[in-house]
Amino acid sequence: MNLEGKRLLVTGGAGLIGSALLDRLAPDNDVTVVDDLSNGVRESVPESVTFVEGDLTDPAVLEDTLTAEFDAVCHLAADKYVDSDRPREQMERNEAMTFNVLERMDEVGVEKILFTSSSTVYGEAPRPTPEDYAPLEPISVYGASKLAEESLLSTYAHSHDFTVWNFRFANIVGPRYGAGVVPDFVYKLTEDPESLTILGDGRQEKSYMHIDDCIDAMCHVVQAADGAMNTYNLGTRTTTSVTRIADIVSEEMGLNPSYEYTGGDRGWTGDVPKMRLSVEKLAALGYEPSLSSDEAVRQGVRDLLDGAENEPHLG
Repeated sequence: MNLEGKRLLVTGGAGLIGSALLDRLAPDNDVTVVDDLSNGVRESVPESVTFVEGDLTDPAVLEDTLTAEFDAVCHLAADKYVDSDRPREQMERNEAMTFNVLERMDEVGVEKILFTSSSTVYGEAPRPTPEDYAPLEPISVYGASKLAEESLLSTYAHSHDFTVWNFRFANIVGPRYGAGVVPDFVYKLTEDPESLTILGDGRQEKSYMHIDDCIDAMCHVVQAADGAMNTYNLGTRTTTSVTRIADIVSEEMGLNPSYEYTGGDRGWTGDVPKMRLSVEKLAALGYEPSLSSDEAVRQGVRDLLDGAENEPHLG
C-alpha cells in the first residue's frame, strides 16, 4: 500500500512511535488521531492532524470517528508497561481496544491495518529470533496481551479479508521518550551525577533501534509486503548491554558516575534479559537500519539531551 494521499486513522498517535509516524504521514495524508493521552502528550500531535481524545475500550469512540471513508488504520494504542502492577486490567484493555478497532473496521468496510506488536511475544527465545519461531511463550502479561491481539488480527486477516502489517519491535529509542532504560539513566544522572543505580547485573543485552529507522522500516514494509498477515521483526543486527548503555549515557553527559547494581539476571519480573530479533526477513524485503544498536542508543541519548528543554516527554 502506498502511504500517500490516504485517509488514515492513527490510534495512540500522541506516543513515541505514534507521533513519529504522524510526522512522516501528516504532510501527504488526511490523518485523524484517537488517543486517551495516558502514554503521550497532545503537543506531540501535529496541528494539521485531526485529534480526538478518547478511550478505545469504549466502542462509542470509534462509532463517532472511524467511517467507511478511511483507507487504513494504524493501531498503536496500548497499555504498554511490561512490569504493569495492573496485569488483569492491562490484558483486558489491550484486547478490548484491538477487538473494538477490528469490529468497527469490519462494520464500515475498512480492511487495512498496521499494528505495533512487540518482541515480548517471543519470551525467552533462542537468538536471533525469527518471525516463524515457535512455540511463542511470553513471560509477561504485556507480551501475552500482544500475542492475543496478534491472534485477533490473524483471524481478521484470514477470515474477514483484512490486510495486516504486524510489527514486532525491538527496543525503540528517540526523542519524546520518557520510559525505558535510556531515558531512565538520563533522568537519574541529571538528578545525581555521581552514582547510578542499575537494575539487575548490567549484563542484560538487547537490540535497540532508533525511531527514525523504525518509521522508515514500517513504511517500507507497508509498501513492499502485500500478504494477508505480514509479520515483521523490526530491530538491528547488534545488541547493547545495560552497562554499555550506562557508559554511553555517561559519556554523552560528560560524567563518570559509580555504578550500583541491584543484582539478579533481569531488571524485573517479566523482563527478558537477552533479546535479539532476526531481521533477515526485513532485509530480504530490501531494508537495513542505518544505525547499529550502540549507535541508536547514543543518538537516542543525544535526542533526549538536545530536546530536554523544548520537547514533551512521553511515557
